[in-house]
Amino acid sequence: MSPDEATPPLPRPYRVVQWATGAVGRAVIRDVLDRPGLELAGAWVHTPGKHGVDAAALAGRDPIGVPATGDIDDILALDADCVVYAPGPMGDPFADLEPVRALLASGKNVISLTGLVYPYAHGPRLASELEQACKRGGVSVHGCGVSPGFMPDVMPIVLSRLSRRITHVYVRECMDLSEHPSWRLVHDTLGIGRDEESYLRSLRPTRTAVRSVFSESLHLVAAGLRVDLDDIDVDVDYRFAGTDLPTAAGVVRRGSVAAARWTVSGLAGGRPVITIEVVHKADAARIPDWGPPGYAVRVHGRPSITLTTGEDWVTSGVAAAASHAVNAIPVVCAAEPGIRTYLDLPLVTGRMELDGP
Repeated sequence: MSPDEATPPLPRPYRVVQWATGAVGRAVIRDVLDRPGLELAGAWVHTPGKHGVDAAALAGRDPIGVPATGDIDDILALDADCVVYAPGPMGDPFADLEPVRALLASGKNVISLTGLVYPYAHGPRLASELEQACKRGGVSVHGCGVSPGFMPDVMPIVLSRLSRRITHVYVRECMDLSEHPSWRLVHDTLGIGRDEESYLRSLRPTRTAVRSVFSESLHLVAAGLRVDLDDIDVDVDYRFAGTDLPTAAGVVRRGSVAAARWTVSGLAGGRPVITIEVVHKADAARIPDWGPPGYAVRVHGRPSITLTTGEDWVTSGVAAAASHAVNAIPVVCAAEPGIRTYLDLPLVTGRMELDGP
């Protein structure tokens, strides 16, 4: 027997495509490049100026000979195992359904950082179309992230293992936006800095988007706790700036909306059983209402469990979201075809490294 025959071949690395190269997408690319067992196979980009640019270079690394493309057909034709899907802010899950279905049908597992944490929350049509695409491609789809994807959904389920006779689950997220650089996100998406009339006009579509985004988290927690939700209630309150507030994204003028609190509740048996409270502040140091930045998770039961964090609970939310997706690649690729939520997959962890900080 020759030495080559005696040595088993090394397993083929998982070939990964990054869909969109914003801050999270670039972090995913760097993570894939740094991990044994993973290989960057391609990248889809929206901006025309990025077309043809080396995917690694887009993430600040040395070129590796993998050009980015804006043509989905190029991505569909690639020999790849998984696509990390991160096209931008979450909203209507049906708006992005076609590219996700195409990716799945082409035989590529999809890990979404834009919803799909619990697709069943949107009714049978979405789940059925995803399942059919998964069946055609023989692959799986999984949604993850930080919020949604971990703190308002995975963390309550984990903590609930310490309790019984649970009566209510409460999750709070408070974000200080003073250092966030994107006026598009702060002002256009979240409404911070709008005058009251403009803010009220924007509430109807925003309410629909908030309900869509967090309904998945509510239904995931409900499924984990074996309860069926009857309805979802959405409420909002807001505060005005008492003075001009300089922020990294721009000045929030006196009299404009400076903070908002969204409360999204899953109802069962005529009462809220799971509540998610999301607070956005233009400058948390100047707006004391609704508490300090950070997260809180409370599982009311016997015993009750409370976990609270400050805003420094993670050194980089972007890197955490990217790692959550990249850590899931092997288990998602190995899973049975279909929709695979946190409830379906084995525990996913990061890798301990002994030769670095």
